[in-house]
Amino acid sequence: MNRTALTTGLIILGIAAVVAYLTLFTVDQTQQAIVLEFGKPKREIKDPGLHYKVPFIQNVEYFDKRILDIDTASQEVIASDQKRLVVDAFARYRITDPLMFFQSVRDETIANSRIGAILEASLRRVLGSASFQTVVRDKREDLMRTILSQVNQEASGFGVQIVDVRIKRVDLPEANMQAIYRRMQTERQRQAAEFRAEGEGAARRIRATADRQVTVIKADATGESERIRGDGDAQRNRIYAEAFNQDPEFFGFYRSMQAYEKGLQPGDTRLLLTPDSEFFKYFNDASGKTPSPAKAGEHPTSPTGTKPAPEAAMPPPAEPEPRAAASGEPSAPTPPPQ
Repeated sequence: MNRTALTTGLIILGIAAVVAYLTLFTVDQTQQAIVLEFGKPKREIKDPGLHYKVPFIQNVEYFDKRILDIDTASQEVIASDQKRLVVDAFARYRITDPLMFFQSVRDETIANSRIGAILEASLRRVLGSASFQTVVRDKREDLMRTILSQVNQEASGFGVQIVDVRIKRVDLPEANMQAIYRRMQTERQRQAAEFRAEGEGAARRIRATADRQVTVIKADATGESERIRGDGDAQRNRIYAEAFNQDPEFFGFYRSMQAYEKGLQPGDTRLLLTPDSEFFKYFNDASGKTPSPAKAGEHPTSPTGTKPAPEAAMPPPAEPEPRAAASGEPSAPTPPPQ
């Protein structure tokens, strides 16, 4: 009797568990559900927790409450200035009305496909009415807000809310990019050539200015040196003149000694002069007096009076003349022969 009761109790408990399993269901915090009866919506469930349904008659469809994403494929758009653009965009949406979502698109796969088509069409309309510069730089945020508004308006019948639309990438087609790169490279090369030409011109101007300054400095230095040299020569001539005025005989002797030193150099030096020449006056007489003239018919250099064979005669070396002073003072006069 006890065994039969235990078996019956277990059977009843099993049946109750199966009925509970088929009747009760849970909705997670990230989900919302619709109870369907023979495929027709019966009620919506948006609160998480434990819920029930009629087994074998009703079933449950679950939908995500979180933000879902749609990534569109790259597409080519022609801007208002007839430039081709390759655009990548994505959208984020949330299911706000699960019943409408189920009735219009039924599941997320179909929803992604239809919302993606709406997004691509809106991208073409909005970006096609804007210029390349506007899309790339100036008003990109405004364009994305316009696209978001249009997609939200068209997708409102799907029971969803478009949270955000973003343009990930806006590029030119590969052929256009290569052409732009070549044009940019040509422009940079032209600018580099201009900079080099300007630098070369500046360098030449600097060199010309430096050369002119060097010439001016050299000319000034040469003039200054000539002025200083003239002052020195004038002072030297003044000293010579003062010394000559103090002792003309000594001055003549000193100048003759200088002439001997320069004229009678060591080596093969030959002079053809008469003994009574003024050049040798200090050789014949220490006092510098002029010797008596030679007898008629006798050559002073030959004991027999015969004239020797002529040799290459060298004129007496010219005595150094003092330079004229730059200041205009006269040169010291050469002392007269004694």
